[in-house]
Amino acid sequence: MSDIEIARAAKMLPIQDIAEKIGIAAEQLEQYGKYKAKLAVGFNQHSGGISSAANAGKLILVTAITPTPAGEGKTTTSVGLCDALNRIGKKAIVALREPSLGPCFGIKGGAAGGGYAQVVPMEDINLHFTGDFHAMTSAHNLLSAMLDNHLHFGNALKLDTRKIAWRRVVDLNDRALRNVIIGLGGQVNGVPRESGFDITVASEIMAIFCLSNSLAELKERIGKIIVGYTAENEPIVAAQLKCTGALAALLKDAIKPNLVQTLENNPAFIHGGPFANIAHGCNSVQATKLALQLADYAITEAGFGADLGAEKFFNIKCRQAGLKPDAVVIVATVRALKYHGEFSNERESAFPALSAGFANLRKHIENVQQFGVPAVVAVNVFPTDTDEEIDYIIKRCAELGVKASRCEHWAKGGAGAEELAHYVAETSKAGSKNFRLLYPDEMPLLQKIETVATKIYGADGITVDKKIQDKLVQFESLGFGHFPVCMAKTQYSFSADATLRNVPKGFTVPVRDVRVAAGAGFVVALTGEIMTMPGLSKSPAAERIDIDDSGNITGLF
Repeated sequence: MSDIEIARAAKMLPIQDIAEKIGIAAEQLEQYGKYKAKLAVGFNQHSGGISSAANAGKLILVTAITPTPAGEGKTTTSVGLCDALNRIGKKAIVALREPSLGPCFGIKGGAAGGGYAQVVPMEDINLHFTGDFHAMTSAHNLLSAMLDNHLHFGNALKLDTRKIAWRRVVDLNDRALRNVIIGLGGQVNGVPRESGFDITVASEIMAIFCLSNSLAELKERIGKIIVGYTAENEPIVAAQLKCTGALAALLKDAIKPNLVQTLENNPAFIHGGPFANIAHGCNSVQATKLALQLADYAITEAGFGADLGAEKFFNIKCRQAGLKPDAVVIVATVRALKYHGEFSNERESAFPALSAGFANLRKHIENVQQFGVPAVVAVNVFPTDTDEEIDYIIKRCAELGVKASRCEHWAKGGAGAEELAHYVAETSKAGSKNFRLLYPDEMPLLQKIETVATKIYGADGITVDKKIQDKLVQFESLGFGHFPVCMAKTQYSFSADATLRNVPKGFTVPVRDVRVAAGAGFVVALTGEIMTMPGLSKSPAAERIDIDDSGNITGLF
């Protein structure tokens, strides 16, 4: 059966029954039908508040090796691990990101797990869900509208129209909107200027949403967003446009974490959804902390490979939220290791390519260990994999002192990941006492970018022109020098060149622009040819998605 057929056949429990498992009363829910709910306003206060100190439960991050275009199954593994931990008698909650419509209609289809390791209701989660992304898109674009309205009515703040930093967003892949000219049609239609669109998941509103502990904090952060600069390079922030209250009002329901369930009726928080190649790639701090507070194990995932999502999880999310991970699961697949070993002939032995491609997994293990967090490898099994190939990976990991588990959660659900669950429970016993960040707050911004490039990507250094260096100096002079950096980079390579597989050597990372996200609290470094508005492929998933006369959706995997 396809993923969507498996999900449709699932026997879901009423969402209040799922909530009851983790001590949430029915009156603390705001239900969206039978199987989805948000936590009502006041739940955090009722339950004693979300602690920002030591973790109540164990925090487990799921990341991956450098992925193939189809991905290696981080969400599927996260769900399977949650189900497996509950099967072996542990209390576990999975906390995930919400899917973006971009990938759903683009290259990947749905993003709610796969096979028998899914979160449900799958169609709802993939398409609109509880409306959070629409709320963020509307809030972002309201700020854009207020900005252009201010320009139209005289520009009292003296914004330089050549230095507007705030673009518009839409939650779709639409390359034609990357660069646009707005305000055409005469004086009544506004001030003509160049602008563009990003995808919603790259919005600073999304980052603020995911990094805020409360609606009050979200409102405060929104007010700090820099929308542009004067001719003298003085920043103009959203609060000066007098719309932070309106933006926060649009997000009043979205800020509440969403509760759903896995196929095995275990609780799942799904909240927020920034991409890890162009944003910080982690679900909301609120959802993660709630999972930690309500369970023995909180399982969360960060987007793409460990060089992107995991690095940002540690250096941005953990830094800002006071979180300390207890263990990391690195998802690997035979197909990806062969891909990195450049295996192309099915009639020849795959082991030379598998051996060569193992270097990619080894590099990701070493990167995770730089943060002082123990790692476990999950070998996500596909039907085409052989026992010899899987055993080879497990043996090579053992030589590095890392446990690796054959994982068949896609085909068997939680039962297929019980060994992984035991390994994670054992590995995380030592706790987070050795966790450390890659760089200190006081390190200069340029050096932070170079540190990530050299220590995580393995680059010889970075290439950056004087104009960008001057911008970083300006950011530091404005008081943003203590911010962490958020690297925007292709997910398909350690380098900024998507064609360089495995563990490339002798390269530098070209930094083509930097942007300050003052509300989110980080500086974005755009590298190579990475785009903040993706485009559709030649044959996008949207061509295969359909709905019948009875309302049944097909094509979402």
